[in-house]
Amino acid sequence: MSNGNSADAVSAPLETAALISRFEENFGRLPDGVWQAPGRVNLIGEHTDYNEGFVLPFAIDKTARVAVAARPDSTIRLLSTYGGQGLTTADLTSLDSAAARGWTKYPLGVIWALQQRGIEVPGIDLLLDSDVPLGAGLSSSHAIECAVISALNELTGAGLQAEEMVLATQQAENDFVGAPTGIMDQSASLRGAKGHAVFLDCRTQEVQLVPFEAEPAGLVMLVIDTKVQHSHADGGYASRRASCELGAEVLGVPALRDVTVDDLEEASGLLDEVTFRRVRHVVMENDRVLQTVELLARQGPGAIGALLDASHVSMRDDFEISCPELDLAVDASRRNGAIGARMTGGGFGGAAIALTPVAAEAEVRAAVVNAFADAGYGKPDIFTVTPAAGAHRIS
Repeated sequence: MSNGNSADAVSAPLETAALISRFEENFGRLPDGVWQAPGRVNLIGEHTDYNEGFVLPFAIDKTARVAVAARPDSTIRLLSTYGGQGLTTADLTSLDSAAARGWTKYPLGVIWALQQRGIEVPGIDLLLDSDVPLGAGLSSSHAIECAVISALNELTGAGLQAEEMVLATQQAENDFVGAPTGIMDQSASLRGAKGHAVFLDCRTQEVQLVPFEAEPAGLVMLVIDTKVQHSHADGGYASRRASCELGAEVLGVPALRDVTVDDLEEASGLLDEVTFRRVRHVVMENDRVLQTVELLARQGPGAIGALLDASHVSMRDDFEISCPELDLAVDASRRNGAIGARMTGGGFGGAAIALTPVAAEAEVRAAVVNAFADAGYGKPDIFTVTPAAGAHRIS
């Protein structure tokens, strides 16, 4: 969710009781319930999801929360606790993606996608509160969508399984919001579990929960939000996806998932130089995901640093989705004690992650802040995350 407000605007989440009270103040009645869904950090596996490959995200302890009440008419009223957008009103019978503004396109997109599935959605009053930083590559938009679809799935009695909700929110992103994203973010938000990463096969939607807890290994996962805003609905993401589709077509495979590391030498002779580098990133990144899952099972989080580093180099050089601020965050982290670091998310801004020994955390934080200041960049926001539970009702 990169439009509108700064990440600072969502730094202090409301307690559930306060959110319910705020809902009552604005809408004159109590909500039917409150649902929450987490943002996510992608541990490794970037731009592999829409290539039917493998990803390894985890849900984080920063969430979007929606208080929702059904209405007896076709009116939709949407309000957030932050920003200056004010109350947005829409009608179930004439949802228009072109008219949707800012964060409201995410709940409206979910409603539209449910309607496409023949689900009768009532009018609603909805109040959003979120502490997932906006535009940071932590999937604030999908957190909203997953909270909303969890609420509507229950309120309508639709009975959708997590896999179906993943596809519905993907349709909302692709066809209503206009962002050609895959299924990783929704899968992490809807299917995450405390203390685990979500090993997802994006072709089959098969999920394996992989234990991932940094603290027992003497580590902490730092997120470095560069404050460089990004948007998946712009051309950079779409052009990368188009390159991947071209590569698969030329190589005669359904998706780049079907290209192996051993195939790359032959592929280099069939593809133009830029397309080959895009393909090489995806193929090698899939392999890095599989290696990471294996290392976590055998040796734990302390063993995966080199794979995180290699992933960043690949995104910087082959996929070309990094930016100077992300590169600086990664480099400063590694020079000052992090065992591995990489940008996370779709790229062109957003956040980096740095897997860091607890003993080096203060030094890494200070080094990154100082490096940004020396480069003339705005101060980054640095915080820790832990793997958290997926979407659920909280009231």
